[in-house]
Amino acid sequence: MAGMTLEQLKIFQAVAQHLHFTRAAEELYITQPAVSAAIHNLEQEYGVKLFHRIGRHIEIAEAGKLLQVEAQKILDQVSLTERGLRELNNLQRGELKLGSSLTIGNYWLPSKISEFKSQYPGIQIDCTLANAETICVGTAMGQFDLGLVEGDVKPALQNTLEYEIVASDRLQIVVSQKHPWFEWGEIDLSQLTQTPWVMRVRESGTQQRFEEALQNWGINLSELNVILVFTSGEMAKAAIENGVGATGISELMVKKEIQLGTLRAIRVIDNREGNGAMPAAGYTYAEIVRPFFKIKHRQRFQTALSKVFEQMLISSILDDSHQHVSVI
Repeated sequence: MAGMTLEQLKIFQAVAQHLHFTRAAEELYITQPAVSAAIHNLEQEYGVKLFHRIGRHIEIAEAGKLLQVEAQKILDQVSLTERGLRELNNLQRGELKLGSSLTIGNYWLPSKISEFKSQYPGIQIDCTLANAETICVGTAMGQFDLGLVEGDVKPALQNTLEYEIVASDRLQIVVSQKHPWFEWGEIDLSQLTQTPWVMRVRESGTQQRFEEALQNWGINLSELNVILVFTSGEMAKAAIENGVGATGISELMVKKEIQLGTLRAIRVIDNREGNGAMPAAGYTYAEIVRPFFKIKHRQRFQTALSKVFEQMLISSILDDSHQHVSVI
């Protein structure tokens, strides 16, 4: 028996993905007859049908479904092995795959990548930005060597993913010059329900943390007048700059705007019973500090590049200037 080859597995996976021989050929830059021959040879070699031909269409057969799962495992392992071999050159070449939630990826991670690239200029870094939930799922599925998220890891993935705090961030409630709070500078908790709100989608780590803060303050999200919901913090910030309500947003995202005076961070007085007197006399301010998590798969093979980048993140943990504030 000649046995199957990696090339045949790659061709099979392309056909299984597209359920179309011509599209698979185009993806792999080979001819359609070459694709047909590879599938035919596999079927002949093992005496099974991988696909059912129905007119001009094809459907994957039971044997094909089994091979699809196992072939992906084989190809993933081959890819990791190839990357490992390329790294046996003092990390002069290789690829690092990162997944990052949006705020971290746009505002915190670039300096870390630049620092790493200065030490290892020959390394290619492929960084995907998405919401926290997508990055967690992608890391669990092996799409990323490491993930960085500001949202919590869902219980269903906690046995699969290992996570560790590498930095922290503070969420601020901000408004534009057109909002009455801009002149006040501070409000009490009860006033949070008295303005329109711009929010992020529920999958966003920022939104998850903001909702946790509201719950901690005894406020139900349904009590707020939510008028807009966006997939990105930049969109929320733009809406606020145009005078639409208030939003809870990372201080990293609005640092420049606050310095320019186009936006203002509003302090929230925690005037709940038992929390002290007025601010000047000892009342506390309600603040939201959230951790940045580094996540990785608990069992998947970790490349040398991934280990080095991970160690750099751990060794560069910032001194959190908000250590005195309880993280909710």
